[in-house]
Amino acid sequence: MTNTNLPQKKCKPCEGCTQPLSNEEADNFLKQIPSWSIKNGRVFKQFKFKDFKKAVEFVNKVADIAEEENHHPDITISYNKVGIELWTHAIKGLSENDFILAARIDNIN
Repeated sequence: MTNTNLPQKKCKPCEGCTQPLSNEEADNFLKQIPSWSIKNGRVFKQFKFKDFKKAVEFVNKVADIAEEENHHPDITISYNKVGIELWTHAIKGLSENDFILAARIDNIN
């Protein structure tokens, strides 16, 4: 698969009429965000920060992007660690939106 510039793409509304990505399609998108993995059928990454305050600042930036894209991750915070899980609830599986949001999260400074 060629580079599709995931961070520049926008999430498309998904109302459940789309089929989840196949394993092969998901693996191809994953190659574009190699620091992420697929865990239990979800796109996952854990981030580590200097302290709790920095972790929360990061989560707030993720929240801004998620609201802008209208695609919302599951987020866990454990002191200085933030876990992000992405999957498309409406289709009970992975969609391109999950990979777009992951790529945009990777671009947070």
